[in-house]
Amino acid sequence: MRRRWQKSKPKIEAVKYVANDWIRSLEVFLIDEEGKQVGKMLTSQALAQAKEIDMDLILVNPKAVPPVARIADLGQLKYETEKKMHKQKVAQKKIDTKEIRLSVRIGDHDFNVRMEKAKEFLADGDKIKVGVIQKGREKQHPEKAIEMIRRFESEIKAAPGLDIAEEQGLTKEQGRFSIILINKK
Repeated sequence: MRRRWQKSKPKIEAVKYVANDWIRSLEVFLIDEEGKQVGKMLTSQALAQAKEIDMDLILVNPKAVPPVARIADLGQLKYETEKKMHKQKVAQKKIDTKEIRLSVRIGDHDFNVRMEKAKEFLADGDKIKVGVIQKGREKQHPEKAIEMIRRFESEIKAAPGLDIAEEQGLTKEQGRFSIILINKK
């Protein structure tokens, strides 16, 4: 029996800080524990100053010339950055794309049900992908599929309270017509 291995999903890596004895540059631009800029200083002097007040010397910007170092508590700094990253992740709004499938021979009631569902999705802030799949002899009349999508689009644009725009125009892919609509509000 053959085993299939899946590649693991990449984890969000926390910022790795270079601190204390791991700093390899000779000079650093020092910022003290209160946030005041002290200026250029030898790394050994900055490290001694940090150990005097029982804190860590942390490289904040290693690419600057000279590198910028700060006197702070390393554990506290890591905690604050993790907390900030978590807040950003929570604040991100994920937009889903919902699909509405139509047919060339769809009835009025079914059409209206799909229209109401599309309005709900758009009001929630999601995108909708309206698609018409043609089967069998329906493929000989692509203009009917285009007409159905345009009818759906015009009726949803006429709906009150929604500001509808095309994110992606009408496309044909393997006997299937689709369009992506979004709510600008």
